[in-house]
Amino acid sequence: MRILKRLLRWALILAFSGLLLAVIAIGVAYWLVAPRLPSVAVLKDYHMQVPLRVLSADDKLIASFGETRRIPVAIADVPDLLKHAVLSAEDADFYHHPGVDWHGIVRAGWHVVVTGGDKGPGGSTITQQVARNIFLSPEKLYSRKLTEIFIALRIEHELSKDQILELYLNKMFLGHRSYGVAAAAEYYYGKTLDQLTVAECALIASTFQLPSVVNPLNSPKRAIARRNWVLGEMFRHGYITRAVYEQAIAEPNHASPHEQPIEVDAPYLAEMVRRQVLDRLGNDALTEGYVVKTTVQSSRQQAALEALRNGLTSYDHRHGWRGPEAHQDLPAEASEQDYDNLLSSYTVISGLQPALVTASSAKEATVYLASHESVKLDLAAVSWARPHIDENRVGAAPSSVDSVLKRGDIVRLSRNNKGDWQLDQIPAAQAALASINPEDGSIQALVGGFNFGRSKFNRAVMAARQPGSSFKPYLYSAAFERGFTPSSIVNDAPLALPDPSLPGGIWTPSNDDGKFAGPMRLREALLQSKNLVSVRLLDAMGLRFAREYATRFGFPLGALPSNLSLALGTASVSPMGMARGYAVFANGGYLVTPYFISEIDDRNGKPVYLANPARACSNCQERLLDTSPPGPPPADMLKTPANDIVASSTAQAPAEASSIDGTGVAVLPADVHGENSHPPVLAPRVIDPRNDYLVTSLMKDVIASPRGTGYAAKALDRADLAGKTGSTNDHRDAWFVGFNGDLVTAVWVGFDDFSALGKSNGVGEFGAQAALPIWMDYMGAVLKGLPENTLQMPPGISTVLINRDNGLPTSPGDPNSMNEIFKVEDVDRLRAQATQQDQQDQQHAYDIF
Repeated sequence: MRILKRLLRWALILAFSGLLLAVIAIGVAYWLVAPRLPSVAVLKDYHMQVPLRVLSADDKLIASFGETRRIPVAIADVPDLLKHAVLSAEDADFYHHPGVDWHGIVRAGWHVVVTGGDKGPGGSTITQQVARNIFLSPEKLYSRKLTEIFIALRIEHELSKDQILELYLNKMFLGHRSYGVAAAAEYYYGKTLDQLTVAECALIASTFQLPSVVNPLNSPKRAIARRNWVLGEMFRHGYITRAVYEQAIAEPNHASPHEQPIEVDAPYLAEMVRRQVLDRLGNDALTEGYVVKTTVQSSRQQAALEALRNGLTSYDHRHGWRGPEAHQDLPAEASEQDYDNLLSSYTVISGLQPALVTASSAKEATVYLASHESVKLDLAAVSWARPHIDENRVGAAPSSVDSVLKRGDIVRLSRNNKGDWQLDQIPAAQAALASINPEDGSIQALVGGFNFGRSKFNRAVMAARQPGSSFKPYLYSAAFERGFTPSSIVNDAPLALPDPSLPGGIWTPSNDDGKFAGPMRLREALLQSKNLVSVRLLDAMGLRFAREYATRFGFPLGALPSNLSLALGTASVSPMGMARGYAVFANGGYLVTPYFISEIDDRNGKPVYLANPARACSNCQERLLDTSPPGPPPADMLKTPANDIVASSTAQAPAEASSIDGTGVAVLPADVHGENSHPPVLAPRVIDPRNDYLVTSLMKDVIASPRGTGYAAKALDRADLAGKTGSTNDHRDAWFVGFNGDLVTAVWVGFDDFSALGKSNGVGEFGAQAALPIWMDYMGAVLKGLPENTLQMPPGISTVLINRDNGLPTSPGDPNSMNEIFKVEDVDRLRAQATQQDQQDQQHAYDIF
């Protein structure tokens, strides 16, 4: 007994000594480590990496930029079932321990001893995992583990259990770039947290341990096994009933990739936003959860996209079938798996579905889609597919299906207006559309090409193309400033001018139709787009004056050629630059700068940028007090190239502009987010409102008159529309730019390599054929139901009866008379000319007599 007591005493002494040594060791360790421990107070306001989100003006998602998927969620918004699943999987005693599970640490230590040093399960609690993921590296070192324990204890002292769990549920990586449970739920199931089933909650909880390996996509069998274990733990802890457990165990794995749903298809605009925000906010822009609200309206963007794609498809069909994208020799015994393998490298492009022809006969073809369905195409579905010969010719219409489609062909299909499948192909031509609000330049819709995935070159702002006749309104405005009027007579006749740069030394411009109409009024010349009238007009007013005057519409002088070819639209412009220029006509004579970011908010919804753009603001009190005369805009409005925002792009294209049109889209408007009140910024007045009214009147006739090149737009049945077609030599560019008081839209169609658009059925692909239908589809959709909005006649304009032939004022009894509008100061001069003309005619009659 005495020996037993002695042994017990020594055992107690040894135990106490061991405990004392352990306490001393821990104290010494803490004394050594404490100076290097990070402050955990930062966790109270911890900023996790959250992607940059780009929204439309009506708060719909355009794009999300960032390396991680994360949707921060408050602990109160996490369903109890998901909390219980995570606790069951990772730390069942989380709400009861002090941040460290001593039993788990002892188990881990014993494992190291018995295995000879194998650092297996670490016994880390949720708090320790938070400490490791935020402050430490994942390497397995004893020093790191000790530091982790100390940090965990500090975290428990600073934060509540719910705060720690909220950090954990948002911070942890759960596979496939998804961080946090909300991002995992969206990616794996396309659901929000409150929509998850019990089995799905358990499967998400099962990915915390080894997210890159055990997740429902990479290793579904291991993930299901881990999920079932989690469900068992949930049942064991009383979080679910047996019936719920058994039902969840039986549920199959429904996980599949779900990218964040893009609600507005505007990738060209999204890339512009990304670059501009990076320029303003630096690299933090992609990780600090900023939300950018753009000026683009989702409905208008969708209308623009559909109009452009439909217009390009129509052009492409007019020029015939270029053959399948590829051809594969299919063995007779080929299976659906073989079909899937052949189609695996082809993706859907702007709604055009990749498909494989598996059988073809004279009456129909069987086509297998990547969506694992087979469809039949009859002769009507391929009727458009006349063989393409060149840009001007196509072959005969197909008489049988197998003359177009052969077994093994890889082709594209789309649905027609009736919802039936039809043969299609990716257009070879390109197009761009830019639409802005003329009041302040806010971009309403922007499409830079047929498909962003195939070509990231943004033609809406980067293209440097010749505008052709769509440039003429600027020259007519300059002519009206020089004393010309809508009724001025200019001769539409052959013209030969010296030009040493040409082989014969002579330049002989001509009209598109090769015909000449003789002397004609300027109103008639513009609506019929007479080139020779424009050349004579430019020569008469002076090239230097015209070039300098054109800068009032936002074009840098260097973009305007210093020769008479400027009359034919040989400047270098972009669709955005043309939209900006026409906005001057639409808003009463003010030069606005296109912009597309209206607000930037931080992750808490607090604005860090709020745009205050320069406006026309014709009815503002500040504008009414502004007495400055029209004149050239400030120089800095002409120096900013439209492509600054994309100049560093790696995308290569042959038509990139360099400081070509000064649209200023790389400049953010004035920031007023910190101001309680701010006066409007006034856009500079660059042309007289009477000049504006005259030119707009002519452009309205381009649409309203049956002789006008834009007469097709009359079908929109709106009296407030004005615009101008544009075409260049050999039909390399096709344009239509038009507007009303609410919207200015420019459409361009052409090839990136400057190939000719050609002819269809003998008719050239002018602006009226190739570009105007796109403009009409878009404007018809977005203006539907809106009241007409046009410029009111300004003071100083008079309506006078003139003779159609000589353009001079005439008497009411003249059978060849019509009404015309003039500046009031021109009326007396013209009446004097009319009187003089009458006297000359009378004298001529006397002379004959």
